[in-house]
Amino acid sequence: MPHIESLFVTRLYRARLSDLGKPVDDIELAASCLSIAEDDEAGQAWCDENDFPGYTSYASLADLAWRFSIFKDMVKVLNKHVAAFAKDLAFDLGDKKLKLDSLWINILPEGGIHTGHLHPHSVISGTTYVAMPDGTSAIKFEDPRLPMMMAAPGRKKDAPVALRQFHYVAPAAGDVLLWESWLRHEVPMNMAEEDRISVSFNYGWG
Repeated sequence: MPHIESLFVTRLYRARLSDLGKPVDDIELAASCLSIAEDDEAGQAWCDENDFPGYTSYASLADLAWRFSIFKDMVKVLNKHVAAFAKDLAFDLGDKKLKLDSLWINILPEGGIHTGHLHPHSVISGTTYVAMPDGTSAIKFEDPRLPMMMAAPGRKKDAPVALRQFHYVAPAAGDVLLWESWLRHEVPMNMAEEDRISVSFNYGWG
């Protein structure tokens, strides 16, 4: 009989942020994100200059954990989730560790999108979701082999999840997703009237 197995598996980690470590108050976290966005004139200017929908602190603030203690508490919890994911991935870290090297806020208004991208120079990337109103967009992941498939046919609509070329995840507020940083992803248009708020991050090895 034929034997078929899966090779080179792409892992996606999903959990409640509160599953590991001290719970983080969602209401306080949302208020902190909105407060920072309102005060961050440099970030607002960068978004305007680059036609970025809504707000991101990615290009303006690198010290969120210093500014608000709730982000410091969140990082402690994220460290535990990343350690669990690294164990699942069977990473041989040697005498080095995975360390947070960037953390930023995303506020996506109605009609806003984040186009497809990956996170170079990082090992594990992820997002924790702060506000996910009804009807807001999921996150879309792309099969990393897609550019090499050349003449391959598409997949059937009812193909098993592991064989699809795109995968959508609709997280809830309080969820955290982790993936390897080379995995291309995007956020389709936010169709909800309310803001979609999240905090994204990268971990490097060193």
